[in-house]
Amino acid sequence: MKRYRNGEIWDFELELNMGAAAQRNGNDIKFLNCGVNGGKVILGIDGGTTSTVCICMPLIPFTQPLPDPLPVLARAVAGCSNHNSVGESATRETLEQVMADALARSASTRSAVQAVCLSVSGVNHPTDQHRILNWLREIFPSHVELFVENDAVAALASGTMGKLHGCVLIAGTGTIAYGFTEDGREARAAGAGPVLGDWGSGYGIAAQALTAVIRAHDGRGPQTTLTHSILEKLNLSSPDELIGWTYADPSWARIANLLPVVVSCGDAGDPVANKILYDAVHELASSVKAVVERLELCGEDGKDPFPLVMVGGVLEANKRWDIGNKVMSCISKDFPGVVPIRPKVEPAVGAALLAWNFLMSQFHQESLGRRL
Repeated sequence: MKRYRNGEIWDFELELNMGAAAQRNGNDIKFLNCGVNGGKVILGIDGGTTSTVCICMPLIPFTQPLPDPLPVLARAVAGCSNHNSVGESATRETLEQVMADALARSASTRSAVQAVCLSVSGVNHPTDQHRILNWLREIFPSHVELFVENDAVAALASGTMGKLHGCVLIAGTGTIAYGFTEDGREARAAGAGPVLGDWGSGYGIAAQALTAVIRAHDGRGPQTTLTHSILEKLNLSSPDELIGWTYADPSWARIANLLPVVVSCGDAGDPVANKILYDAVHELASSVKAVVERLELCGEDGKDPFPLVMVGGVLEANKRWDIGNKVMSCISKDFPGVVPIRPKVEPAVGAALLAWNFLMSQFHQESLGRRL
């Protein structure tokens, strides 16, 4: 385990250890963050294109049911951690900083960590997982269990309390549908990024709106209230200025921030905005349908129940334009057994629950082995 990787990011551990040493009274040591499994903790990280969240959760005894609400010792937030968006160096810096911040705020150190589950967008292949796992092994002690998943896995776990079964639809800056069966098979649809078509995402909707404004301006498309609304939002005077604005900083989140403007124009009845939003609904629904059919989550007759966890700002209700509800209407026509779930906890907590469930399974297997 390295004490330093990013400057003096872990210096707080020295201060905490010195404070613990100062509290010694004979042989009685008051451990940091004591009271729950001797101060052992789990880190759950949800890393996306817009932000990264890390929560520090006490290791709940495996002989007890999960409490409601779940205890969270600390929460830290940082920026983008998608390596496809900001590069590997910036991604590592963000992830290491957010983990250190969460541990510092919970008065814990890396030695107290029992497991880390890092769920981050841009993890699309085993090579991505192995590269990040190797990096995490440089940071944490050898006893720490490490897991790396796509951010969709944590989002699913946030709705199923850490159990990997069903399907999740994420529609925020980007979008992805991800599913798991009880026997461990998995499948995904979309989530390939804006260049390859994250249609239905906040970025996809906003990018189409910008295109519609340019088309209306040069005569290739119908006039739309999107023109006035977007120019007003960006404090621009002409559609010609959109070109410079767009390419000055074509970051995904910056463009996706125009989503509320598109929804407002749709609410007001603009036909161009409404078409963009309806197209998004069908794209999102088709992603879910592709995953459900490949994994046969709906059973042979298409009527078996399965959970569909729905996460992301695009799916939130907004006046008449409730995109999430319209997506559900499309899906339920084909799969009447679908059970929509709006998570009560955030994906970072879902990541921590994934790690906790793995440790619990490991604990029960070891207990069974001792009895045999």
